[in-house]
Amino acid sequence: MKIGAPRERYEGEARVALTPESAGHIQKLGHECLIESGAGQLAGFSDEAYEQAGVTVVADAAALFDQADIVIKVREPDDEEAGRLREGQTLISFFWPAQNEEMLERCRGQGASVIAMDMVPRISRAQKMDALSSTANIAGYRAVIEAGNQFGRFFTGQVTAAGKVPPAKVLVIGAGVAGLAAIGTATSLGAVVRAFDVRPEVAEQIESMGAEFLFLDFEDSQDGSESGGYASPSSPEFREKQLELFRAQAPDIDIVITTALIPGRPAPKLWLEDMVAAMKPGSVVVDLAAEKGGNCDATVPNERVVTDNGVIVVGYTDFPSRMATQSSLLYSTNVRHMLTDLTPEKDGQVVHNMEDDVIRGATVTHQGEITFPPPPPKVKAIAAAKPKPKEKEPTPEEKKAAEHAAFVKQTKSQVSMLAIGGVLMLLLGQVAPASFMQHFIVFVLSCFVGFQVIWNVSHSLHTPLMAVTNAISGIIILGAVLQVGSGNWLVALLAGISVLIASINIVGGFLVTRRMLAMFQKS
Repeated sequence: MKIGAPRERYEGEARVALTPESAGHIQKLGHECLIESGAGQLAGFSDEAYEQAGVTVVADAAALFDQADIVIKVREPDDEEAGRLREGQTLISFFWPAQNEEMLERCRGQGASVIAMDMVPRISRAQKMDALSSTANIAGYRAVIEAGNQFGRFFTGQVTAAGKVPPAKVLVIGAGVAGLAAIGTATSLGAVVRAFDVRPEVAEQIESMGAEFLFLDFEDSQDGSESGGYASPSSPEFREKQLELFRAQAPDIDIVITTALIPGRPAPKLWLEDMVAAMKPGSVVVDLAAEKGGNCDATVPNERVVTDNGVIVVGYTDFPSRMATQSSLLYSTNVRHMLTDLTPEKDGQVVHNMEDDVIRGATVTHQGEITFPPPPPKVKAIAAAKPKPKEKEPTPEEKKAAEHAAFVKQTKSQVSMLAIGGVLMLLLGQVAPASFMQHFIVFVLSCFVGFQVIWNVSHSLHTPLMAVTNAISGIIILGAVLQVGSGNWLVALLAGISVLIASINIVGGFLVTRRMLAMFQKS
C-alpha cells in the first residue's frame, strides 16, 4: 500500500510524520512511501534526502491524498484535509477524539478509518508506539532549556575569585514522562531540584534521579494513580494541603516547571497568583499545560509574559516543534511501529485487526462507525507498583534475639554434619588403608570448608569471588597435571577431566570479571 505524509498546515508546526530513516523501515514492510514536497524542510529533511531513501515526492497535498491509502500526520486534520479523506482510506495522527467530536463525526461520514496516536493504550506491548510519551519527553527536556534561556543566572553553583554563585532551585510539579525528563535535565545541569506528584509511588523514581521528593503531610493521603499511569483528580482537602506546600516553596524557588494534566479535563490550577507574587524577581515559570488552560494563573497560551513583580511566565505550546528534528525522528518511529502491527505478514497488506488491544484502542472510527471510546484493554495498563506498607521496625532486643537464634540454629546444623561425617569416617577407617584415609580426610575437610565459605557469601559478591575460585582452580590444574603421567589409566583420565573442568572455570571467571569491570568504565 501507499503511505503518504503531507506537510503540516498548523501554524508554527515544524514536525513531519515521515523521515528518510523511518521510510526505509516502512518500505521493508512492503509499502510504498510518498511525501509532499517541502514537508520535512522545517525539520531538517530535504526532498533530496527523501528521494535518496526511495520516497516519492508529490507536488501538493491534494495529489498525496488522492494517491495514498494511508495518510500519516502529526497534528489532527483541519477541515480541508478532512474533506479530502475518502472511503477505505486510513488516517494516522494525533486526533484528541474527546475534544474533537465534530471532526470525529466528519471523518466517520467520509468513511475513513482514523487511528489516533494519542489513544494508544499504555500497556507494555504498546510502549514502542506511545507517541504521547515521546512528545512529553522532548517537552520536558526543552522546558528546562527554555527556562535556562529566560533565567538570568547559572543552573549550577560556582565558587570563583569574584564570589560564590548559588545553584538554581528548580521545582517540577508532576512527575510523569515530561516531569521526569525535566528533572533529569535540570539535575544534569547542576540545579537543586525538588519535585511533587500526587502519586506517592513515584518518590523513588524522583529520588533516584538526584531530586528531592516533597512529601505532603496529609494523614488521609489518597492514591493519586488512575488507570494507565495518569494522575487522578485530587480531593478538596488534599488540594488545600497541596497549595499550602506550594506557597511555602514559592519564595525559595527560582524556576517552576508545571506538567500536571489529566486526560479529557482542563489543566488543574496549581500555581496561583499569590504564589507568583511570592517569587523573587527574575524567577521563571514554564507551564507545559498551557495548551489545556495552564497550571499557572498567569499563563497566556503561546506567549511569554512578565508579571508586575518581574516573574517570567512561559506559556509556549510548541516545545516539541522547537526541536523538530528530534521530535520527528521519535514520532515517525512510533508511527512506523504502528504500521508494523498493521502489516503482520510484511507483505504490504494492512490488516486492521479490531481484536488487537493496541489497534482497537487507538482506532476512533472504522468502517463508517465511531469506535471511540474503546473498551478497556484485556491486559493491565502500565503503572508503578504501589509501595508495600512498611513493617514494624524491630527493637534492638528483638534484633539481638533473632541473631542469637539464627546463630544457634546454624551451629547445631554444623555440629550435626560434623558428627555424622565423623561416624562415617570411623566406619570407613575400619576397612580402608591408612594412606587412603589421610588423603580422604583432607579432601572431605576441604569440601566442607569450601562449601561453608562460598555458601555464606552474598549473591552480589559471587562475581568478585571468581578471582578467588580462579586461584583454587589453578591449584587443581597443577595437581592434575602431575597426575596425568600416572601409570594407572583411571588416575590419568580423572586428571585430564580435572584439567578440563578447572580450565573452563578459570576462563569463565576471567570473562565474567572482565564484563563486570567493563560496566564501570567509560566508553
